[in-house]
Amino acid sequence: MNGKMLRRVSGVVLIGLICFGIWSYNRNLQERSCTRELFAMDTVMSFTAYGKNCEEAVDAAVQEVQRLDALLSTENASGEISGLNRSGSGMMSEDTAELFRRGMDIYEKTGGLFDLTIYPLMELWGFPSKEYHVPTKEELEGILPLVDASKISFTGDEVYLGEGQQVDFGGIAKGYTSGRVMEIYQEYGITSGMVSLGGNVQVFHKKPDGSLWRVGIRDPEGGAGDLAAVLEAEDCAVVTSGGYERYFEEDGNIYIHILDPKTGYPAAGDLASVTVASEDGTLADALSTSLYIMGMENAVSYWKTYRDDFEMILITREGVIYATEGVSGQLQSRRDIQVITG
Repeated sequence: MNGKMLRRVSGVVLIGLICFGIWSYNRNLQERSCTRELFAMDTVMSFTAYGKNCEEAVDAAVQEVQRLDALLSTENASGEISGLNRSGSGMMSEDTAELFRRGMDIYEKTGGLFDLTIYPLMELWGFPSKEYHVPTKEELEGILPLVDASKISFTGDEVYLGEGQQVDFGGIAKGYTSGRVMEIYQEYGITSGMVSLGGNVQVFHKKPDGSLWRVGIRDPEGGAGDLAAVLEAEDCAVVTSGGYERYFEEDGNIYIHILDPKTGYPAAGDLASVTVASEDGTLADALSTSLYIMGMENAVSYWKTYRDDFEMILITREGVIYATEGVSGQLQSRRDIQVITG
């Protein structure tokens, strides 16, 4: 990972937003600052940019997020993915083609633990509709054959799903979107900025005062404002996944939204949360859930194979924090940090 990406910083990015659609301008600083908040992709988002073109940049970023939300949503009847799921085939736009390419690559590298065809399984459990349901063994056996991205085929700009298959870009879309926001900031000459898309944070350059950003990592056992650690970061995405984000309870059991595409059941390994830091927001998004499903031992092995692409912070169910050596020096916590080396 680029050494520029992770350094000491002094501001804290907290993923907890206050209101909707508010602009703010700070004219007392040398540089103009603009902030806007928005609800999209089923989460509250926050955009901050510094520079003389900050208003135009944030406007463009918000429009891009709204465009991608409509394009990639499984619920939007006029969206590209919704149409593809109904018909089983369709022409791909540039964005969709890129997401399929990236998704299939990560599918191969994770041994199928990241799978774009997981949507029928998510529906069976009721997570998209929030009409939760614990499926029977027979129901799972009927759905699992549909969860297999190797059945997807491509001919030129057209994609073909296997019979009965449906795709969901929910595990990768926010990371792709935050990367697009960074590109927009670059195009508009923004000198510093960040975007928070729920559990996805991506930061752009240093803060205006010359310090770098600090990204809070939630304590899996605490509330929304409780932090287990703070990661010092610059020019990278920081994405955290954990079972505390979305779940339901039934008959005294907790069922989380991170589903293992191999078993059909919620992941039940030894990890409470996974944070991935990478210059590639799309990769960070996909790996945060895939590594969670893998569990501690396999996640460490995966990092050793692809260590040039990302760093990670793992918090076990016992509350122990592990960090790969590329970020361990930039991670602050009241707990001891166990360093993962190559």
